[in-house]
Amino acid sequence: FGRRLPQYRGQSCMPVHKQEINYVDAHHHFWDPARGDYHWMSPEVDVLFRPYGPGQLKPLMERHAIQRSLLVQAACTDAETDWLLAHAAAAQWVAGVVAWVNFTSACAPARIAELAATGMVVGLRPMVQDIADDDWLIRADLAPAVFALAEHRLVFDALTFPRHLPRLCAFRDRFPDPVMVLDHGSKPFIAAGTLDPWRADVAAFAARPRTYVKLSGLVTEAAPNWTVDDLRPYVDHLLDCFGPDRMMWGSDWPVVEVAGGYDRWREATEILLEDLSDQERAAIYGGTAAQVYLEGRTQS
Repeated sequence: FGRRLPQYRGQSCMPVHKQEINYVDAHHHFWDPARGDYHWMSPEVDVLFRPYGPGQLKPLMERHAIQRSLLVQAACTDAETDWLLAHAAAAQWVAGVVAWVNFTSACAPARIAELAATGMVVGLRPMVQDIADDDWLIRADLAPAVFALAEHRLVFDALTFPRHLPRLCAFRDRFPDPVMVLDHGSKPFIAAGTLDPWRADVAAFAARPRTYVKLSGLVTEAAPNWTVDDLRPYVDHLLDCFGPDRMMWGSDWPVVEVAGGYDRWREATEILLEDLSDQERAAIYGGTAAQVYLEGRTQS
């Protein structure tokens, strides 16, 4: 993996000064375990099994000059979505919510219309990684919900493991209209140093139109004593496949607290992206997320 070269740049290379970047954290969570619907969360992981909300995140964002954020679901319930919307309304810097709906419910289209009408819901995310059926993405009964998502111009966030990528490509081909964003680069096996078949499968997804990726969640897939060099082959490959104009930075806070924390991940990103132009960094650190989620859907 070499340093970034200008061949994939589809836009002007006029410099964008750092102070002009509108920074966006494209992926974070709020939660309170006392609510009781975080099935994946265990008291044994004490750093996660506690409430996290706007008051704890805001100072971290301010330290890194991040003005806006996208709040992402972490429980498979309508109740959590409603709880997130209430928190988003109280934190003006939360620019949008990526919510949950039951895609296989007959009520899904009506629920999607209801969420879209709030003006705060910008995307939907089924937690594919936690669904027992690896073929869930190719179920026939997803169609009404996906058509409703596209009708309301919402983004489909794909929370997947590497084994799901071939099904995600089939899903993309079956539903060409919605913008699709791959969360956490599909969680490659960084701790094991495994690149294949993730490398080819993520490239296949990136080759489809209207596909994007979040530069987030990678450190929690690395070994506890991870270094920037451990992350570099994976970040370089994502950049090669998507380019800066289809990549967006996210903290994955508070999950990132189990792997070094917000500040360490942000500092690692600065090193990993140091060879990019100011314009390319502006896209990753805010421009892409704003365009995809907050300013209408792109036609790439």
